[in-house]
Amino acid sequence: MGIFTFIVVILIVLAVSGLVVGVSNDAVNFLNSAVGSKAAPRKVILSIASLGIIVGAFTSSGMMEVARSGVFYPEQFTFNEVMMLFLGVMFANVILLDLFNTFGLPTSTTVSLVFGLLGAAIAVAATKIHADPELTVAQMSQFINSGKAMVIISAILSSVVIAFVTSIVVMFISRLIFTFHYEKIFRRFGALWCGVAFTAIVYFALFKGLKSSGLIDPAFFEWVSGHMLLALAIVWVASSLLMGILQIFRVNILKITILAGTFSLALAFAGNDLVNFIGVPLAGLDSYKLFVAGGGDETMLMGKLNEPVVANHLLLLVAGIIMTVTLWFSKKAKSVSDTEINLAKQDEGTERFGSTLFSRSLVRSVLGLNRWYEDHVPESFQRAINKRFIPLRSNENKAHFDLIRATVNLTAASILISMATSLKLPLSTTYVTFMVAMGSSLADKAWGRESAVYRITGVITVIMGWFVTALIAFLIALLITFVLLWGGTLAILIVTILCGFMFVQSTIIHKKREAKANRLEALETGSAEDDIMSGIISDICGTMEDTTRIYQQTIKAVLAEDRKSLRNMVRESNDLFYKARERKYEELPTLQKIQDNYIEAGHYYVQVVDYMSEITKALVHITRPCFEHIDNNHRGMSEEQVADLLDVNNKVAEIYERIIHMLRSNDFSQLDQVLEMRDNLFESIALAIKNQLKRIKTKATSTKASILYLTILNETKTMVLQSRNLLKSQRYFIETQHNEFE
Repeated sequence: MGIFTFIVVILIVLAVSGLVVGVSNDAVNFLNSAVGSKAAPRKVILSIASLGIIVGAFTSSGMMEVARSGVFYPEQFTFNEVMMLFLGVMFANVILLDLFNTFGLPTSTTVSLVFGLLGAAIAVAATKIHADPELTVAQMSQFINSGKAMVIISAILSSVVIAFVTSIVVMFISRLIFTFHYEKIFRRFGALWCGVAFTAIVYFALFKGLKSSGLIDPAFFEWVSGHMLLALAIVWVASSLLMGILQIFRVNILKITILAGTFSLALAFAGNDLVNFIGVPLAGLDSYKLFVAGGGDETMLMGKLNEPVVANHLLLLVAGIIMTVTLWFSKKAKSVSDTEINLAKQDEGTERFGSTLFSRSLVRSVLGLNRWYEDHVPESFQRAINKRFIPLRSNENKAHFDLIRATVNLTAASILISMATSLKLPLSTTYVTFMVAMGSSLADKAWGRESAVYRITGVITVIMGWFVTALIAFLIALLITFVLLWGGTLAILIVTILCGFMFVQSTIIHKKREAKANRLEALETGSAEDDIMSGIISDICGTMEDTTRIYQQTIKAVLAEDRKSLRNMVRESNDLFYKARERKYEELPTLQKIQDNYIEAGHYYVQVVDYMSEITKALVHITRPCFEHIDNNHRGMSEEQVADLLDVNNKVAEIYERIIHMLRSNDFSQLDQVLEMRDNLFESIALAIKNQLKRIKTKATSTKASILYLTILNETKTMVLQSRNLLKSQRYFIETQHNEFE
């Protein structure tokens, strides 16, 4: 009994972890419309969402049966098998969701749970079939409810397309009516339009969030279902009148509608998706109680799990509190949320995703269709349409998109999810809300020629991640459950330790990604100019110091034929080069900040960034050949070559020491001395090359070593030359910045 008590403890810990990673993933579903449009301060948005989560947590008990008997038939499994099944599912679920959260990708917790249950159940069933000669693989269906998975897959395929197309149409029509300059026309028709949105949100909250809660009389839902059009008309008229009255008192009814939608989606999230996080642990806890009541018989069948779930409101309240705390403090939740917001933002900027052949081909095809449209559609019609889509020149509150689009996102998502629920179709709120946001951003012309390729790549990456979720959840749960069944107590301990280790590693990775994101955010969202300038200077100095260290260690390592050290230098030089390359893509937001006060300084900043890129490129061209030479076991350097390289290394070190000192102190009085040192170094390099050519002629050295030797000398010359140019531009950069400030 001791090991099963330990398993219950692990399940409880995993339940808490599941709540944390689950909210981190699913917060995007109900936060992004309000956060992206800045409908209210973030604390207000989180407070309203928290209230929705707490209320929704009390409505979730009816969904817990999915974890107990929705995918497998518990009457066919013993207590021991069920506990291993539940433990395998939770390990797989938490590992998978944490992995997606670490890289800021939203996925479906429903799919993760269902396919995790399917994989774990198949592992247990396969073990039973293998152990019983009377059973065959053909009898797997008596253990597994495989039809559930197929229904979910079909729902995924249809929901992605329907949500995307619907949001495009709704957003296009909404923008045609209101345009980006919507204030004037909104005063006339805004109450009616918000009434429609509010009606959809109320309908969604009732049928998706509260129908199965027991908080409202079922007779009410029966009446509404029988008089749907009348009920919707009543709500629309009442909400339109309320919005009209609020408008008279100059209340921004768009913000009210968005916050109401945020509450509604948060309520539905907690009511329907809480099972994804704690359903399995609670099923394990109930199984353990049955086990204790049954006298500790491990072989007892668990058919009682088919019985209706009795709600434990205290546990539901605790779960709601944990989700609320996570919502406020989880940094990974912000990362996942930022992914969707960045793909949907109206303005251009640093794009997270790169370019792919598919995205480029798709954009070219759309451009071809657009040319056909321009050639065949009357110009007057085109001008009339384009006039409605002229964006605002300034965005005072720095919102990623406006309140009209945020309302469309919430309305379209609410309608689609409510319709699917009324038709009893399994649907992922993540899929619907994400594709609605992407469709509305496309219709709103947020995907311009400068960003479309990268946005499409991002959307495809997220969609592919959804389908991969099913496969990975199935395989991880299958594998872990097999290991637990065969390894027993030892396997449970090992898997627990490995899971904890993965959490630590993912946290480290996320912190590194967050540090980079914070730096980009500081450039894009408005740190003070002085902070930006000091950050630029610090960045340059850090790059130069890293370059000096890597270069010196590379020369020493290649002379000592230290393969391990050279491999590390290759890795570090590559990282330095990629950072320099990324910095070039950050030029525009930086220039937009510093040129507000320092117009001429921007020209020199561009030069500095370009020189840093060239320096790191030359460093890579030194470290890679050095490692390849030693890695291929080629002959080392001769005594003459070693002496020359050590002399060059010492002179380079002296030059870089002066350069770094001047950069740190902003004192460029020794610039001419650095120029003289550079000329002396170049003379030494020229002499070393001449001596090497003589050695080549007399065949006093190997061919491979000669090529490497000449490569090091030439790239060193390039690196030092670009470093001196950087120093000179940095001096002009600082001087120009101070002159303009004065």
